[in-house]
Amino acid sequence: MDSVRLDKWLWAARFFKTRGLAKKAIEGGKVHYNGGRAKTSKNVEVGAIIRVPQGWDIWEVEVMALSGQRRGAPEARALYRETEESVRRREREAEARRLTNQAMQHPVKRPDKKQRREIQRFQRNQGE
Repeated sequence: MDSVRLDKWLWAARFFKTRGLAKKAIEGGKVHYNGGRAKTSKNVEVGAIIRVPQGWDIWEVEVMALSGQRRGAPEARALYRETEESVRRREREAEARRLTNQAMQHPVKRPDKKQRREIQRFQRNQGE
């Protein structure tokens, strides 16, 4: 395969569920191709670096192969290779999110009737 559009490659590599979602992300400036914003119709080249948002994380991948067809996940993973820096950054951010969630104290139980009334009284007094 000689050339593939960026939105089609992102869809084939399983970064997005549909080409429409890939197109929205590209047009919204979320996807960067070789360090800059790209258009949907940009032809992908082997060796290019693409930054793609995935939930909380940003993947930085190098294009290893081209494909315009969506296949299974193992074949899709063969289309790209994530950079070492990207892997380290994602792991570091995941650890920080995990530690933040552990530090948050969740209530052991719901407030009873007396506590709810105290909360409501407090909220009313704050508005005055």
